[in-house]
Amino acid sequence: MELALYQPDIAPNVGTLLRLGACTGVSVNIIEPCGFPFGAKDLRRAVMDYAEFADVQRHSSWEKFQQAKKGRRLILLTTKTNQPYTRFDFEQNDILLLGRESAGVPEEIHRIVDARITIPMQSGMRSVNVAIAAAMVVGEALRQTSDFLPLPSP
Repeated sequence: MELALYQPDIAPNVGTLLRLGACTGVSVNIIEPCGFPFGAKDLRRAVMDYAEFADVQRHSSWEKFQQAKKGRRLILLTTKTNQPYTRFDFEQNDILLLGRESAGVPEEIHRIVDARITIPMQSGMRSVNVAIAAAMVVGEALRQTSDFLPLPSP
């Protein structure tokens, strides 16, 4: 299981997602360009001392990301579908794609992904914060595909 962040533009969200990846063992792909310098203070503050444990792969473009991940199933988290993530069958090698906080992903990416899933929300709500959305979906995906989820220490 991996996360892919398409041209993220809010550094604290990326830091939070790197921390999520470190804690769950999920690799994080950054598809550039980012809307901030990658080592930004806000990113470092959010990831804290978990950065050294995060498996991060940076890709200079969408095309480079596609080349590196060819053959993997790409699952887009989006508000533009009626497929709830809780009724989706995840596979261990899935890549969960998250769009830009400000604009999502371009329409051509919507057309080429293998599946689109959403988080059901109350009527009139636009979207859940990208880091929270990722945590919800990663939790469900790992629940379905892995026995790894560690138990807390006593």
